[in-house]
Amino acid sequence: MHRLAPLLAVALLAAPARAEGPVTLKLATLAPTGSAWHELLRELGQRWEAASGGQVRLKVYAGGTQGNEGEVIRKMGINQLQAAALSNMGLHDLVSEASALTIPVMFRDEAELVCGLERLRPALEAVILARGYVVVQWSRIGAVQFYCDAPRPTPASMQGVKVFVPQGDAAVAEALRLAGLRPVMLAATDLVPALQTGMVECVNNVALYALTTRTFVQAPYVTDLPWGFMAGATLVRADAWQRIPAELRPRLLAEARAVAVKVDVEVRRLNQEAVAAMQKQGLKLVPADPEVWRPAMERTWEIFRGQVVPAPFFDEVKAARDACRAGRR
Repeated sequence: MHRLAPLLAVALLAAPARAEGPVTLKLATLAPTGSAWHELLRELGQRWEAASGGQVRLKVYAGGTQGNEGEVIRKMGINQLQAAALSNMGLHDLVSEASALTIPVMFRDEAELVCGLERLRPALEAVILARGYVVVQWSRIGAVQFYCDAPRPTPASMQGVKVFVPQGDAAVAEALRLAGLRPVMLAATDLVPALQTGMVECVNNVALYALTTRTFVQAPYVTDLPWGFMAGATLVRADAWQRIPAELRPRLLAEARAVAVKVDVEVRRLNQEAVAAMQKQGLKLVPADPEVWRPAMERTWEIFRGQVVPAPFFDEVKAARDACRAGRR
């Protein structure tokens, strides 16, 4: 579908503004109230109001007050919300292509992810627009790593280990089984008790998540290997975006992308500080050889290609990744 989506994207973006007067956009985020992410979204609202001469206002609901990412997407669908800042995992509920950014061991490091995302961004934005949403900014959330209750330096040491998988991600669970892991599907709210009882032995997420949820207390060993990456996007309902005067939209996009640069810098700092803070409280880094892990994790691609991410788009991701590597040599 995404090959036809750019045509729809042009048609939607070219549509004239449908209403006059101030446009208020209600935006939801899981970012905690008062956090750097929340403050930068507030800054985005201030920039938009200034750039539009008060014609566009952004009201930010932080701290998950509008529910989890799935609930936020549902509320956007019925126009209770007009915008959201979501992770690419949350975006999967809207377009499955978004999960391409977290395909295990697809990207070696953050620089390769950035290069790949830049190549893939037009296609991703087009399929999102085809669902009725405009992407106004992308940002990076961080590297996903295994936080475990014991040192797990090799795939052999992970065989049969119980790994948390969010409810609803059946295909991801099946992919992890191919790598020899034992996925345990739970609601995120049940994760800490599951770690405490041994129902779950490993969690795969970014450093900030491990720190803020305190999951590292029960899982104090982190495998020092980024097996995937998380990114985020801020979306606005296309019909709400079209209510904004057409001459203002490029200015608002420029402001959003300027704030996204600041988000990337801040998030990198926060993840680094999270690791340092957890190490002071007992977190241990477990060295891991990427070449040892690669064959085991690439076995998950059998499921990711087709069942998690549409096969044609999976192939585009791999081609973009290969082009990035060729350009870096």
